[in-house]
Parts: sequence; structure tokens; C-alpha cells
Amino acid sequence: MQKKLSLTNILAYASTDTAGNLLYCTLTSFILYFYTDVFGISVGAAGTILLVARVIDSLDAPIWGLIIDHTHSKYGQSRPWFLWLAAPFAIFLTLSFLSPDLSAAQKGIYALVTYLITGIIYTGISTPITSILPNLSNDSDERVKLNSYRMVGGNIGYFVTASFTLPLVAFFGGGNDQKGFAITAAVYSVIGLLMCIFAFAKTQEVNSGPQEVQSIPIKDSFKAMRGNWPWVIIVLANVMYWLGNTVRTSTVIYYAQYNLGHLNYASLLNGLVLFQVVGNILIPFMVRKFSKGQTLIIGFSIASLGQILMGFVGSNFALIAAAWIFTSIGTGIAVSMPFAMLSDTVDYGEWKNGIRSAGFLTAIGSAFCIKMGSGLGGFLPSKIMAAAGYVAHKQQTASALAGIKFSFIWLPAICFMIGAAIMLTYSKFERKEAQIKKDLLERVS
Repeated sequence: MQKKLSLTNILAYASTDTAGNLLYCTLTSFILYFYTDVFGISVGAAGTILLVARVIDSLDAPIWGLIIDHTHSKYGQSRPWFLWLAAPFAIFLTLSFLSPDLSAAQKGIYALVTYLITGIIYTGISTPITSILPNLSNDSDERVKLNSYRMVGGNIGYFVTASFTLPLVAFFGGGNDQKGFAITAAVYSVIGLLMCIFAFAKTQEVNSGPQEVQSIPIKDSFKAMRGNWPWVIIVLANVMYWLGNTVRTSTVIYYAQYNLGHLNYASLLNGLVLFQVVGNILIPFMVRKFSKGQTLIIGFSIASLGQILMGFVGSNFALIAAAWIFTSIGTGIAVSMPFAMLSDTVDYGEWKNGIRSAGFLTAIGSAFCIKMGSGLGGFLPSKIMAAAGYVAHKQQTASALAGIKFSFIWLPAICFMIGAAIMLTYSKFERKEAQIKKDLLERVS
């Protein structure tokens, strides 16, 4: 019999997502601004770098899933990756925010390489955060508790970077943003490194011995996608969420500095993203009255409405903040539901094709969507702003300000509305879930 996990064990697991979000959200939220206004890369080139890196990086999610599935060490299957990748993750996150004296072409190459490698390493850490959960405890209640603490830890990591990055850049840099970003990234990296080591030291896999279920061939994993339309719908909707959310978080700094005239507003708005927790809390109550698909549609709709409201309140920061909070509640619902629904699509794939490929389908449905959505979320606004005439450190033209406003307010609203529209087609598959589960049980018996 396994003893109950201690608070230390639980906090160690939660620290994995705290570290991951602290470092990765620093990268996704501030890298576009860093490239254009600090490192000196043109906005168009910066967007292209983000897109190319994310397209390449998005392909590594199933690869990491296969690597972890075939990991056998004295430390376990998933747990050792917290140790093995902690230092590389910290080093490359810091390198991503350095500003070496290079030519324009060399800066582009340096940015692409460091950004790409950092993203690949992040996938290597984030994938075992999910895969280790069943091996941390055999008690279902303990697993629920662990996952809840993990979500809280992730929100804390994001809250820290969203709220304190720009003030720390100003503090450490003393007017030199290149120095400020470098030191801030280094401080975050050290914190993340220590958290990953703490997670490795204080977690223990209880089911890391030989697996009773053999890994299925890679070609069969691809067959699990065949005709799996509910999975396709969730993947597309999840990409639209990460696209819309990345656009709003990566352009808020431009909108605050140039359209509102107060750079510090960006930190205040980013800190209010913590209201996503309210959306997370509402989900158990919502799914009692609505289906999971309907709940996700409601989340998308709230997020879209909040963005639209921001477009009509002018420069009144109090009203902007209120609309931002409203949007954040919607994104809190929209970010959580796809992860809860992916397991249903795994059941559908097994029911339809006779192949249960949980790791492969969920890896693409989560990590791939995050990478692809965040890559497009950096690329699209950069191209819009470039076409509108944005130039860093200059008095922006009316056209450039309009481009920033469209990217910050209307583009996320459009993405969230598309996500809601995609989910309208999900209901016909969701109605089959009870029968699918019954059929699968009969096959086993």
C-alpha cells in the first residue's frame, strides 16, 4: 500500500509547472517586443523567426512522447527529465534574451536558433509533467489533488512573469533594456533550475517498472487519427485558443506603450490574467448544466466579448482593465476544457479504429497546439504591424497605432469567435460518448 503523499511531494510536483510557466511564458509574452524594441530586429523579420521556429518546434511533441515512453532509468520514466533538461532549459532561456553585437543577418540567425532550441527543451520538460501523474500515486484522489496543485503552480509562474518582468527589467537595467532583460532572464532561469531540481528530488514514481501494455507501433499511432473527427475539432479549436491568447499577451506591451502612453499598464494587465483561475473554478459547475462542448463555446464567447468591449472603451484604463478581466475569465475556461476533452477523443479513436493511442493523440492535442498557436500568435500581429508602418522607438503614425489596436483587440476576438464556431460541430460526437464507453467496456469483457 502506498502512503499518502506529503505536502512536500505535492509542492514538488506543482513546482514543475511553476518553473515551466515562469520561463516559457516569459519567452512567449516578451520575446517579440524584445526582438523589435531591444535587440533591434525588424518587426517583420521577428515575426518570421517566431513562425519558422514554432512550425519546426511543433513537430517535436509526438517525438518527445515516444522518447519518454521508451525511457528506462533508475530514476523512473518521466522524473529524470526534470533533472536532465533543467540546466539546458535555464541556459537557453537566458541566451534567448541576450543582445550580442551582431550584424542584422547574424541577429536573425542567433534569435532563430536560441528561440527554437528553448522551445524544443520546454517540450521535453512539459511532456513528462503530464505523463508522470499516473506514476506518482495509485490513489485517484491523490492524483486529483496533485493536478489541482499543478494548475495553481502554473498560474503562479505565469503571474510572476506577467506582473514583474518589465519592472525587473527597469530595475536591473537602469535605463538599459538589453542589460535589464538579460539579468531578468538569468534570475528567472536560476529560479526555474532550482525548482526543477526540487521537483526531481522530491517526487517519486511508483509505477515505473516494466509496463504491462506494450507500446504500439508508430504507424498505428497515426491510424488512430483516421476518421477521428472529434479529435480534429478539439485540435483546431485549441490552436485557435492559443493563437488568440498569444496575440493578446504579445501585443499588450505595444498597446500600453504606444496607444495608451503608459508602458507600466502592460504589467498591470498581465497581472490581471490571474483571473483565469476564476474560469478554472467555474468549470465544474458549468459542466453540470452544459455539455463539455457547450462549456468550451461559452468560454470562447466570453473571451471574445471581453475583447470586443475593450474596443469601445477608448483609453479609460479602468474600463480596459475590467474588460481584460472579463476576457481572462473566458480564457480560463477555454484553456482548460480541451485538455479535459482529449481523453474522450482517445476513446473515440479506439472505438472507431481499434487503436488506443493516448500519448500520441494527447501530445499533438496539447503541445502541438500550444506551439503552433503561439508561433502564429507572434507572426500574425508582427506582419500586421509591419504593414501598418510600425517602427520601434519612433512616434507611431495613425496607421501604425491602428495596426497595433487591431492586433491587440480585434484579432484575438476573431480567433476566439472562430474557436467557438469550430466547436459547434462537436455536439453530434459528444452525444455518442455514453454509447462509446459502453461499447469499449463490452469489447474488454
